[in-house]
Amino acid sequence: MNETVKQIICIKWGTKFGPDYVNRLHAMIARNITPPFQLFCFTDDGTGLHPDIAVRPLPEFDYTAPTNTRGKWPKSRLWGDLGDVTGVVLFLDLDLLITGNLDDFFTLGEPDDTVLWRNPNTPFEKLGQTSVYRMCVGKLKPLQDLFRADPQGIADKYRYEQRFVTYNAPGGIKFWPRGWLAHYRMHSIPVFPLNYFLPPRRPGGARIVAFPGDLNPDAAIEGRWGENAVARSPLDHLRAGFNGQRRESLWRHLRHYTRPADWVAGVWHE
Repeated sequence: MNETVKQIICIKWGTKFGPDYVNRLHAMIARNITPPFQLFCFTDDGTGLHPDIAVRPLPEFDYTAPTNTRGKWPKSRLWGDLGDVTGVVLFLDLDLLITGNLDDFFTLGEPDDTVLWRNPNTPFEKLGQTSVYRMCVGKLKPLQDLFRADPQGIADKYRYEQRFVTYNAPGGIKFWPRGWLAHYRMHSIPVFPLNYFLPPRRPGGARIVAFPGDLNPDAAIEGRWGENAVARSPLDHLRAGFNGQRRESLWRHLRHYTRPADWVAGVWHE
């Protein structure tokens, strides 16, 4: 592909995310990038995807996936050969919001740099987060080879695929500048008890808002704390903490409340 084309990749497997997530991602990219660009979706089912999205088959996963292990280890499929997709690519998770211009994500540093988001959940560990990362296709293949040799052992040692990448990427990693990315739960939802009174706010200056965990944009719009959570009024949520309806400790239940995020609906659309 012409080197002037900005290449973005994503991955979709199974049924957790439907084609609407990919189509919204494509639309958000288009609204926030200087063309030309191309979104490639590596997937086991390209049904319903926008015709401008380049559909590619999932790269071969010729090793046994870890069991009872946290982390999105199937994303390791993208560390090796990607067929006709070569050169520099920007990876984006499906469940994120693009809230600013993406051009600088392609020009920061050197083309051969592997650039991750510094995980705000681990302030005392320089841990990369792979919701948004840039790489040169094939540079992470040595990690794929290491993982293939002992998938469960690697997963048990590092827990998350992003920690494995952080500490083992050939040539090391770099981080996106502070403020380019925001964590929805940490930077948008007001802290307890303000979360009962104030709606989530749009993080100022952020170009991408990521949704680590199971609180996705659709849940944020409805005011649910997670994929299987129920949208409740503040009073009903407080009652649920004491009447047997909560699914976690009382303290976590009280903190895990959010009002609907109208601003998310204004961003997350085709």
